[in-house]
Amino acid sequence: MGEECCGHDHSEDDVLEATIIEQPEVSGFDVYGRLDHLDSRYLIGGGVAVGAIVAMLIISTLWTAAGPSIAGGSDENWWNTPVHERHKMELNMTGLRSQLPEAGVYTWSGPTEHFVEVDLPLSEQDVGYPGPALMHISLWMPDVEPGIKVPVIATIHPYYDFGGEGVAGDDSNPNTIPDAGVGAWVLDQFVPHGYALAQVSTFGTGKSTHCQDVKGLGEQIGIQAAVHWLGEQEWSNGNVGLMGKSYAGTTNWEAAQNPSPHLKTIVPISGSIGVQQMFYRNGSSEARAMLYDVLYEGATADATEDDMRMCSDDVIGPLSPYSTWLGAGFGGDQWNDYWEERYHLQDVLDNYNGSVYIVWGMQDWNVDPYHAFPTHELLRQQGINVRTIAGQWAHNYPDQPDRHSEVTSGYGAEAYPNMTRFDWAVELFPWFEYYLKGIGEEPTPYVQMQRNDGRWHLEETWPPEDVTMLEVSGDGDNQRVSSTSAEFEITLQISEGSIHISGLPTLHTDVTTGLCNGGQLFVTMRDSETGLRLGHATMDVRYRDGGYDSKTTASLSNYRMLMEFNPMDVIVPSGSVTLQFAESGEDYIPSPCAASGLLVGSFDLGLPLVEREAEHEAWFDVPPWWEQQEM
Repeated sequence: MGEECCGHDHSEDDVLEATIIEQPEVSGFDVYGRLDHLDSRYLIGGGVAVGAIVAMLIISTLWTAAGPSIAGGSDENWWNTPVHERHKMELNMTGLRSQLPEAGVYTWSGPTEHFVEVDLPLSEQDVGYPGPALMHISLWMPDVEPGIKVPVIATIHPYYDFGGEGVAGDDSNPNTIPDAGVGAWVLDQFVPHGYALAQVSTFGTGKSTHCQDVKGLGEQIGIQAAVHWLGEQEWSNGNVGLMGKSYAGTTNWEAAQNPSPHLKTIVPISGSIGVQQMFYRNGSSEARAMLYDVLYEGATADATEDDMRMCSDDVIGPLSPYSTWLGAGFGGDQWNDYWEERYHLQDVLDNYNGSVYIVWGMQDWNVDPYHAFPTHELLRQQGINVRTIAGQWAHNYPDQPDRHSEVTSGYGAEAYPNMTRFDWAVELFPWFEYYLKGIGEEPTPYVQMQRNDGRWHLEETWPPEDVTMLEVSGDGDNQRVSSTSAEFEITLQISEGSIHISGLPTLHTDVTTGLCNGGQLFVTMRDSETGLRLGHATMDVRYRDGGYDSKTTASLSNYRMLMEFNPMDVIVPSGSVTLQFAESGEDYIPSPCAASGLLVGSFDLGLPLVEREAEHEAWFDVPPWWEQQEM
């Protein structure tokens, strides 16, 4: 594992040494318990949604080892329909999620329950009641012919049997019930086509033992061991794919840090590339950063011996956000390796040889889209086959019209209903077929990006390779930005006509600190004619060069802040933008120097612009699902 990233010293043997303890088979379920994916922001708000979703679709068509057979005279190559042609497909778009054009032939059985014992290094042993470190797996199998081996699609997270105990609502369902995010959908759409489904609880959650080392090294090793076990079973063809949203997407990155050779593809859906990266943007801290570790620990704890087992990081984890917020610039953000151990991406770049399918909402405020970009391009440069789909939805899947309809103006509403992708199952099918079964040709890498007005364009990478940076200068005239002063605005005329911003705009700003040795800027970009929100940037002056390395900062001193906006793909019809300067905004807390604040001087705004005429070949239409649902 890459020493320069995380200082991990465990070897591949830490992942590979695992044993199994079997439990009797549990009867199957014909109704799924809904686990509406809980994330750390939802924890602060209050409960876990538990409900039910519809029963299995009737399986009616045939399947062969070479691929799906086609009934009813439909196009026999539907799974290879290019993006530009999918709006013509006869898809069933009347439900809440996307569906494959044809169901597979296989029935399924399960779940069976299994425990994988994990050999952990000394540094990751827990404190408390002794016992083995066990990962709990629930498994559903297609009823294939004898001798046929199948691949696995797995989802891994801590949200099984999550909540309750007076901390966060009622308990969610256990992992023996397909969750509504990935499990039930995969069981509906993919298991009948010859895939196994696995649902895995991370350490310290559900029936998995050990302590809950939230996104730390112990959790990473446990995830990697579970993946390896799935690939080693007699019924397995040796290929495992991971898929999940939010924390269940982060576990994809964790599995790929020091990966089992059986891990062939990951589909992280709004899964953070690191814990510090999730809660801090250029040093600016989100409010939920302060309690996230404590809330996860509390929501999974029961009054049992197993939950009296503690990880070595249980003490420093809750303290790191406070030392980072208060002591950055004086070593407070680097007083231990807590953040470094929980940065996943660099290890993935160094060690992973599989494929990656990234899914993100450009209006996701839970795990911001800067986790996806420039990650896509970094993976691409590393030689990893990567594909990304990014719509103007929030913290959701691409095919959730009921959730997509909840976005508000300036936060995705202008892109609805075109944002919902009922061809997503069709998109994923050949991806899994190739990487998990070896069927077909290797999928082409690309980015499907939706602009804020709803239009979709297909790019080789993103930001597009033909983007040009336009620099516009302005001056804040030394206006003060603090918690005690009013925010101010500056309007800049960029062009006589409309402009298409596609990338991560920059804002390099001269500032002067007050009597306190710090300060923060939160800048919102709007269309100056309509006032429509386009995007935002935030930075603590102690992190003025960007990234996660702070610098010592003095009072009454001048600095240049190299700010970068969140990824934006927006149309500005007026050709002019307004920058709104404030001390903090949205989910970010004021800096320790909020009362003193900063004086804003001259600045340079860099805009990544792209030319895409109305008839450009990059544009494509999506299946018009709203027409079926209106019938």
